[in-house]
Amino acid sequence: MIEKALTSADVEFVTTLHGDERASFHVLLQPRGNQADRLLRAIDDLALGELDEAAREGETPEGELALDAGERALEVSLQALRGAGSPAEGRLIDDHPLDALKSLVEEVGADEVLVLTDPHYVEEFFHRDWASRARHKVGVPVLKLFSHSRV
Repeated sequence: MIEKALTSADVEFVTTLHGDERASFHVLLQPRGNQADRLLRAIDDLALGELDEAAREGETPEGELALDAGERALEVSLQALRGAGSPAEGRLIDDHPLDALKSLVEEVGADEVLVLTDPHYVEEFFHRDWASRARHKVGVPVLKLFSHSRV
């Protein structure tokens, strides 16, 4: 589960996470504009020392506008994973990401879930982030990873 396009460092990290063991990826992406409200994103930016980012949170596309950017981010991520030699499929989700994740885990018989996002300090503190909530829902191990760079 991701919230933005994977960077080349992210792709290298996840494709080599288990050494030489081959893995296929089923990617769910929820556009950032739908993930959290502006205040929480601004607090995260401030906690990271990203004052300029916090000031620009109002410019983050939301709703329908976020879907186009999300579709592009998903396609870039899938192409990057495939380019690294890993089979990859994906879909954009716009509502109830944890329900979609649980359904996907059951559908494909996943062994593990990777949640790759930027840090979300407020949600993590209260264990309301995707990884914390997924651990109680999906029935397989959930690994929380932080994106290697902000895009």
